[in-house]
Amino acid sequence: MPAPAVLLAALTPTETQDFLPEPLLSEVRALTPDFRSLSTVGLSATDFQHALAAANPEVLVAAWNTPALPPELPPRLRYVCYLCGSVKHLVTRAHLESGLLLTNWGDAISRTVAEAALLHVLSCLRRTTHWTLAMHQEGAWKTDDRESTSLFERRIGLHGFGRVARELVKLLRPFNPTLSVFSPDVTPAVAAEWGVSPVTSLETLFAENDIIVEVAPLLPATRGIVQERHLRLIRPGGAFVNVGRGAVVDEAGLIRVAQEGRVQFGLDVFATEPLPAAHPLRGLRNVSLTPHVAGPTAERRRDAGTYAMRNLRAYVAGQPLQGIVTTHVYDTAT
Repeated sequence: MPAPAVLLAALTPTETQDFLPEPLLSEVRALTPDFRSLSTVGLSATDFQHALAAANPEVLVAAWNTPALPPELPPRLRYVCYLCGSVKHLVTRAHLESGLLLTNWGDAISRTVAEAALLHVLSCLRRTTHWTLAMHQEGAWKTDDRESTSLFERRIGLHGFGRVARELVKLLRPFNPTLSVFSPDVTPAVAAEWGVSPVTSLETLFAENDIIVEVAPLLPATRGIVQERHLRLIRPGGAFVNVGRGAVVDEAGLIRVAQEGRVQFGLDVFATEPLPAAHPLRGLRNVSLTPHVAGPTAERRRDAGTYAMRNLRAYVAGQPLQGIVTTHVYDTAT
């Protein structure tokens, strides 16, 4: 395949710096004699549509701040290389049905999200929020009723078994846990490959494990699927960690259980973001909070850029791409 007629990178300067640090940016430029850059800082949807039409690119490199594509695409646009994850704000299903080729960051950032999940699991078991507040604010020292617990040889349940869950399994292996999974698409062969045991209901997952990690995608079928009754099945001293999507959980029920203090919570995602300053989860000593920063961290966004660069090279060479967002992937993704 010849070099793209026009390759347009519609990114903010920060996105360019984070996702395509040198030499990645120079490598993208070298793919075509007609590389163009469009800053999306303060760019309106209308101005973006005009700029897109004027450039008429064959390839568009996009990220979080790229405005949505118009219903009628430029005639030459064939491939959108999206540097990030969720695509539904940028591309419609109709675009894909019309033949637009779309890739996202695939599994490039899964390990960093899994790393954040592990952080929250350990923070819950070691009671770091309690001890941080108590030692900084109250001059506290250890007491018999707030002893930390260990991750080694614990029972861990995973709700969802996508890329992040599988990376988390790798990180958990040194702790020799017993792993179970509730995910409709986990076949016996996949379970055997990853050393996990499928369960048939959320009730079983929550009742039979010390720690639950929430990594299910947010879909109409999963919105609010984790109810207060599920959280109450977690044994006292157990933990619930969510690095997936906040709206998968009934947050009102989660708040009620968290306020009782018998279960530890590690939360990176919430039903309402940013988390309101007066939110009742703030200040609870059994709740570890981070502000939706599970991944990728700023310095690891280059992993997604490297992944995108491999796809751009493959596109130019007429080779298969990775992380293609098909209509099925589009329908089943958050």
